[in-house]
Amino acid sequence: MAQKRKRKKSLWQRGKENKKLQAALTILLPAFFGILLLALWQGEVLHMVFHTDSYTLPLPTKIGSILTDNLNKIGENTIATVSVASIGLVLGSLLGYITAVLAACFPKLGRGGLSIIGAFASLPVVAMAPVINNWTKDVSNEASVRSMVAKVIVVMLISAANMSLNAYRGLTELEPYASDLMATYAAKKSVVLVKLRLPNSVPYIFVALKVAVPASIMTAIVSEYFAEYITGVGRQIRENIVLAQYATAWAYIATACLLGIISYVILMIVQSILLRKYH
Repeated sequence: MAQKRKRKKSLWQRGKENKKLQAALTILLPAFFGILLLALWQGEVLHMVFHTDSYTLPLPTKIGSILTDNLNKIGENTIATVSVASIGLVLGSLLGYITAVLAACFPKLGRGGLSIIGAFASLPVVAMAPVINNWTKDVSNEASVRSMVAKVIVVMLISAANMSLNAYRGLTELEPYASDLMATYAAKKSVVLVKLRLPNSVPYIFVALKVAVPASIMTAIVSEYFAEYITGVGRQIRENIVLAQYATAWAYIATACLLGIISYVILMIVQSILLRKYH
């Protein structure tokens, strides 16, 4: 009996099927690209490509030295930005999720609220922030309090829009057999909500947070441009660009990038721990 000859897999094919290698490449390739970009930047290759000078686009070593020399001041502004982003994200996520639950339980009434909150996702922050600043001008006699409230409201509205739209999908896109089983047992709406809709919405909450967490950082930074009280990473970027202190402005831009990356990594770790049973 003639034996069939097995075709040997190519090195490329074996690499594609190696899960450990693929997992390592997801980290190594972005790291390599980042190091290459920094090398081109430090070597002033980027300056030649974009026809700019090292004053407008300072070298990474210059930005690093400013970061280390002004660590305390940058830390204070970072805490101010993270506070606004965190409070706005938590309040907005709660508001968005409650709206999604109401929309799922009372479709005729809830979808209206869902549409209104969803509309905030399309509003530019640069248009919304000055309006909110004016709206909250009588909240307190302290400029720091008024600015804090205004910035938190802007972040809250953006976060609520992301959460409500994604959570609504999780609450309504149920497995057909699960819905039929609940209907067979004549389960009450409250039972369907607790036993079926809420657990089904958990993965969608993290889908929303993957967008909302970096967006809350960026929204807080942009809203700081227009705030009455001068504090935060975003405000320092604006002030230093106005004063043509580009190296210091880039130090705060690098801080903003780090904030977005760190918050996203923390979210991924929390997701991998909490969603183990869903995989």
